[in-house]
Amino acid sequence: MSKTSAKVIEHTWISDFKEITKMRLALSVVFSSIAGYLLGVDTVSVTTLLLLAFGGYFMVGASNAYNQIIERDLDALMDRTKNRPIPAGRMSVKTAFVIATVFTIIGISILYIINPQTAMFGAISIFLYTCVYTPLKTKTPLAVFVGAIPGAIPFMLGWVAATNDFGIEPGVLFALQFFWQFPHFWAIGWFLYNDYKKGGFFMLPTGKQDRGTAVQTITYTVWTILVSIVPVFEVTGQLKLSIVSAIIVFGAGMFMLYYAILLFKKMTEKAAKELMLASVSYITFIQIIYVLDKFIR
Repeated sequence: MSKTSAKVIEHTWISDFKEITKMRLALSVVFSSIAGYLLGVDTVSVTTLLLLAFGGYFMVGASNAYNQIIERDLDALMDRTKNRPIPAGRMSVKTAFVIATVFTIIGISILYIINPQTAMFGAISIFLYTCVYTPLKTKTPLAVFVGAIPGAIPFMLGWVAATNDFGIEPGVLFALQFFWQFPHFWAIGWFLYNDYKKGGFFMLPTGKQDRGTAVQTITYTVWTILVSIVPVFEVTGQLKLSIVSAIIVFGAGMFMLYYAILLFKKMTEKAAKELMLASVSYITFIQIIYVLDKFIR
């Protein structure tokens, strides 16, 4: 085998590994977990931070690999997923299953080193995503509700890793990311509606790109904004937010709401994609503001 061929194979294997574990998504989840950890900790432990980052990545990677194993036949029907490693024939189901299982064991073990509660929530996340959310996607739009639970765990998982406690503070962090999931995923479901339809997935609350879906998108965006500013009222234990930061967070929420309203007005796939991009910017931005506010305040 030539050096060029070897490099191509190596590149393909690395790319497939990134794809089967959805590296970019996994890294965004790790970011949320680290933000939650920094909010909950008194003194930062580099060791715990690294354990959380690696443990979180393994857990998300495992969930994504299991998901792609289960949905391999449906992925082959959709344009955005037909080139994934399994439906494209570049990776066997057995290989993907080994990756997912090894990642699960390593991920839970690493999170358990931090504390048992962190490992428990990580395990719950994998179970709900793989065994409940994934099968429901072809059955009912309520799958998005179920999927929002594991999707909301990372932010609060960091707090639990820092404190070994689940109280009002991680509960608020969970609620914030939980409500945010709906406009985010409905925006994705809207602009990828035709592709999802090929795979038989029900992602929109009404099952259609209609006013009802747009109204619910606005409603859950408003709930997200309201939850995001609750800490400024000092009713959320040790999770606090200064007035200045609350105004900034509120402004970011209005930015996202603008695009949700734009979707209602235009009812186009372009507007939905703009909302999706705005939602990603929003959640990253406010997590940064929350952390900065804690250390600057």
